[in-house]
Amino acid sequence: MNKKVPVKTVMAIMVDNRKEVSVSVQKVLTGWGCLIKTRLGLHDGVLDNCSDSGLIVLELVGDRSEHEELCRKLNLINGVSADFLQLTLD
Repeated sequence: MNKKVPVKTVMAIMVDNRKEVSVSVQKVLTGWGCLIKTRLGLHDGVLDNCSDSGLIVLELVGDRSEHEELCRKLNLINGVSADFLQLTLD
């Protein structure tokens, strides 16, 4: 019996100058929202001591070509670095 091996795709997005680029990042993520199953945003600090850099972690659905295009669009934003990996669970 052939059992389908689950594949999970995770994207990490490093954002520098959050205050300046967050609108652009959000616009791209909204445009590709149907691919995003889970989203987690992390940054240091709170209230008056909020950091200007952050990390967004996404769990993606869809096919690899869509993930590549989302990653490419995010990397076009100055101060953003994105990459993804596919995990196969045996």
